[in-house]
Amino acid sequence: MDKPIADRVSHIKQSDIRRFSAICAAVGGVNLSQGVCDQPAPDAVKSAAKEAIDGDHAIYTNLRGIIELRSAVAKKMRDFNGIECDPETEVAINVGSAGSFACAALSMLNPGDECIVFSPFYSYHVNLLQLFGVTVKYVDLTPPDWTYTREALEAAFTDRTRMILVCTPNNPTGKVYTKAELLDVAELADKHNAWIVTDEIYEYITYNQPHLSMASLPEAKDRTLTIGGASKTFAVTGWRVGYSVGPAEIIDRMAVVNDLLYICAPAPLQYGITAGLGLPESYYDEMRADYLAKRELLVDTLKTIGFTPYVPEGSYYLLASFEKGRWPNATAATESILEEVGVATVPGSAFYRDPADGEDQLRFCYAKQMSALEDACARLRKLGASNKSQAACPASRQAD
Repeated sequence: MDKPIADRVSHIKQSDIRRFSAICAAVGGVNLSQGVCDQPAPDAVKSAAKEAIDGDHAIYTNLRGIIELRSAVAKKMRDFNGIECDPETEVAINVGSAGSFACAALSMLNPGDECIVFSPFYSYHVNLLQLFGVTVKYVDLTPPDWTYTREALEAAFTDRTRMILVCTPNNPTGKVYTKAELLDVAELADKHNAWIVTDEIYEYITYNQPHLSMASLPEAKDRTLTIGGASKTFAVTGWRVGYSVGPAEIIDRMAVVNDLLYICAPAPLQYGITAGLGLPESYYDEMRADYLAKRELLVDTLKTIGFTPYVPEGSYYLLASFEKGRWPNATAATESILEEVGVATVPGSAFYRDPADGEDQLRFCYAKQMSALEDACARLRKLGASNKSQAACPASRQAD
């Protein structure tokens, strides 16, 4: 007799991002799949966390996080994002930005409610919404500039819309939303009385394109929840320290949900991130310059081997298309490249409302130490510009 399994998890499975990362590790390849950001964290961040451990900061924190970190977040939101917020009532520390989004969805949405998501999307966002019984409505972004039409956005709103999600800078496209686009979202969200949730985890990683926070716009501030975190900025993806900033009415509920799900983010690591938020502007300038050099190296490599990269305006991901027929589909391409040269990517089909829209694309992550990225690019160049080895690659699997 089969043991009972909840309906909500009966069809979930490991994401392609995780799956190909695991295969890559098993074969000793170079992982350009998952955004693990395997670079050294700033010394100030590590030292503050070590001091907190030595100082026995090992007990539960306030359910909203330590006040030192909330105050640092509030200062950063004012100085960088242009958003005034009260660290006592309008900031909550969560277990990563994914934890922030989970708390937001549980606090804002009932099963059967609708959330609008732009496609291509970050799969964890969509999978969490579906896990919670939320109906996802999509607005398609069109390459190479990842634009959408006002008509498509307006058509996505219904009388059941309770949230619209904006990820800027975007994973997986690298799109940085413009002021005009954010105002479109703000106007329609106000018209339909929907929450706006913005995932801005890559806010400091932009290339000649300024980051603009939705909640800095007067038209959107009162209905916008801003999600951020330390994972990408300080290369501490495994520390799981994120934050939410928004109106007190929703932060109050999210703090309780966070307490029920996680109790609190790791206490000593909160002190480490507090120190990180005090780093000088030069840290961010150097980080952007480093990622720009890595972006250019990967873009040049992909062009050399016959791909068409969609050059990102922000984040450290890019989607690149390959000639139709070179491989049967994106999953076959991912498997073939990993098998032949030991470089892991992600099938583009994993990020689209209609997987067919991404069957000629792969996502590459360049959040690597330069030596590792150079190794990956040297391996990729062995593919040449017109690799025709698809017949030998393993049978393709359905992408998430």
